[in-house]
This record gives sequence, structure tokens and C-alpha cells, in this order.
Amino acid sequence: MWWRVTIISLAYLLLGAHFLRFDQHVLAIIAMTLPLLMLIRHSFTHTLLKIGLLVSVVFVWSVSAFNFIDMRIALQQPWLRLAIIMLSVMVFTVFAAFSTNGLNQKLRR
Repeated sequence: MWWRVTIISLAYLLLGAHFLRFDQHVLAIIAMTLPLLMLIRHSFTHTLLKIGLLVSVVFVWSVSAFNFIDMRIALQQPWLRLAIIMLSVMVFTVFAAFSTNGLNQKLRR
């Protein structure tokens, strides 16, 4: 169970760091405090965490990856390593989202 909490927390901290990079302090604070919802032992909060992570993959990481890669291509710089890194971040975030399923199973016991 501890590894699920760690992975979910790291995914949200990574998202918060991304928001901080673009001076979006309110979104960064929200993203960094969302893992505290795991302290509330209710299945709705775990579903909310999962939805938040999946939405971040679609609307934050994939858009950022597209923009960063497009910028690298326009500047005629290497972009393949950036694509691999951003894909890894997206896969990690999806893995963290599906790690919330185990939190719900622990609740039922």
C-alpha cells in the first residue's frame, strides 16, 4: 500500500512542478495538495484522484509534449529524447492513476 501512496504523490508533485515552471502558482498548490485526499478513506476521493491524473495526462502532459516537440522541430534541434521523456512521464502518470484501484480495494477489507 505504501508504494501506491508514493507513486500517486510523486505523480501529483511532478504535475505541480510543471505548473510552477510556468508560474501557475494556484494550480501548483492544488496539484501538490491533492495527494492529501488519500487521508480521507472514501472511494469517491480515490476516484477523484484517478480522474485528476487521467485528465492531467490528456490536457497537460500530451499538450505540453506536442508543444515542446513542435518547438524543437521548428528550431531544428533533436527532439527524440524529449519525446521519450514526455512519453515516460505520461506512462508513469497513467500507472499512478491505475494505482488508485488498490486504494479502493484496501478500503473494502
